[in-house]
Amino acid sequence: MNGLVLWITGLPGSGKSTIADEIKKSYPDFVILRMDELRKIMTPEPSYSESERDMVYRSIVYTAKILSGLGHNVIIDATGNLRRWRELARQLIPNFAEIYLKCPLEICSEREMSRKDTHGAPKDIYKKGSAGWPVPGVQVPYEEPPNPEIIIDTDKLSIKDALSIMQKFIKVRLYG
Repeated sequence: MNGLVLWITGLPGSGKSTIADEIKKSYPDFVILRMDELRKIMTPEPSYSESERDMVYRSIVYTAKILSGLGHNVIIDATGNLRRWRELARQLIPNFAEIYLKCPLEICSEREMSRKDTHGAPKDIYKKGSAGWPVPGVQVPYEEPPNPEIIIDTDKLSIKDALSIMQKFIKVRLYG
């Protein structure tokens, strides 16, 4: 039996790690794969080039596929700015769902500047984007999912309300 894989996608600062952590509190058996943590191992001095991004995103998809195949439930906490990586996961992982955290760039930027726990994310990402770094939504595109299983407007919903939506979805996917 394959585990459920949830890819939580959205701009940096949209709330991916916060939602992932809240799901984990409700469902402790979920494994969280964080792109920022994986990147530190795979590319300790990241360039954020297209080829490097392709390598790390393919790696996180493969890891989620293996864990899911072993029966583990997995959360992918990763921007996944290009649809092709999320679509690869959809093709390879039988019990897959895409959760899009929709939030305006300005609010994401404000949140990113004030957050204390970055879960390994680089600091001042939007400032770096303004200086030319390849930041999704600033210097490189963020391709919104065309048909995600869930869209959560994180600028409009509280964490509690977002978690409630996620809990209902997970309950149906795991228990029918």
